[in-house]
Formats: sequence, C-alpha cells, structure tokens
Amino acid sequence: MNPKFFSLPEEKQQAVLNSGYRVFSRNSYKNSPMSQIAAEAGISKSLLFHYFRNKKELYLFLWEKCAEMTIEVLTEYGCYEQAGLFESIERGMRAKMEIIRRHPDMTNFTIRAFYEKDAEICAAVQESYHRHFNFKADQMRVNLDPSQFIPGLDIPMMYRDMYWASEGYLWEMVQRGDVDMERMEKDFTQLIEFWKSIYLRKEPAYE
Repeated sequence: MNPKFFSLPEEKQQAVLNSGYRVFSRNSYKNSPMSQIAAEAGISKSLLFHYFRNKKELYLFLWEKCAEMTIEVLTEYGCYEQAGLFESIERGMRAKMEIIRRHPDMTNFTIRAFYEKDAEICAAVQESYHRHFNFKADQMRVNLDPSQFIPGLDIPMMYRDMYWASEGYLWEMVQRGDVDMERMEKDFTQLIEFWKSIYLRKEPAYE
C-alpha cells in the first residue's frame, strides 16, 4: 500500500474504507469491482490504484483494520481478562453486538471474508485470523480451571462446538440481510445458558 494514503484527510480515508466494506460485504471478492469502490468513495479508479496496487491489497488492508478494531472492542469489554469462561463469552457477545451496531458494513464484510473461498485471498485471511484471534484465545485459556466442567469433558471439542454454533448463527443472520439486534442478543443469551447447563459441573445438592 502507498503510505500516501495515510496523508489523506481522515474523512477521505474513512470514505475509502466505508466504500470498500460496503461493496465487498455485498458481493464475492471476484464480483467486487474496484471501479464501484472508487465511485462510492468519491475518487477516481486510477487514484484508488495509486493508494492500493490491486484489489487484493485493498481487501487484506480492510481485513486487518477489522481485526484490529474487533480486538480493540473485545479488550474494551474485558473479554480477555481472566474471568470465568462463560462470563468472557457473554462479554464477547455484547462486544460483538456493539461492533455490529457501530459498523454494520464492516461486520458483514468480516463474516463474508472469513468464509470467502477465492484462492487469491482465502489463505491470507485465514492466516491473519489465526494469528490475531487464536493467540488472544490461548492467552485467555492459560488459567482455565478444568474442575469447573463436568468430569471427562473434551475441552477443545467444547470450544469448537461453541465456536461453530456462534459463527454459524452470525452467518445465517447476516445472510438474511435482516439483523435484529434484540433477537440476536436474546438468542445468544439462551445459547450461553444452554452451554452452561451441559458443560458446567453441577454443584452437589445438600439436604
């Protein structure tokens, strides 16, 4: 990327980012023309290529900005503090709801990019995702006390189960194009309570 992009006024930089998020979130990578991104940003196509050498460079720049902002908001909500597992998940849910409220096009872009299959950018997106988020998740799990869970629980499988369910739900809601924030929060709250009921060790009953 041409460093001159950062010398642009903040408003113009944001116009380019918002336009990229909007166009890429509504189309596949292959079917997102740079000419449309430039037009919606209010600049010429040649100027957009002056700042970003090609579509891949712009796409991955947008993805990295998403990752940085997401970690910033998750940190703001205390998601990486050494709280209980499900408390951290609940904080994460509220943080993601806030991200969707603030940046709906960015959220749609993030989910679409995660599932993008185009060979030109798929590997780079996945590598970046694991570099940013697996590291943070591993940090959170360092002091996880397995005694809070039912005996014999496969904890890595539990994580995968919760991850797949969460991402699948978000993908379905975004694809509908009708993201109901109140419903999402209610559904995730019910899902977390369900996970607690099947994964946490039951306290012994005393007479």
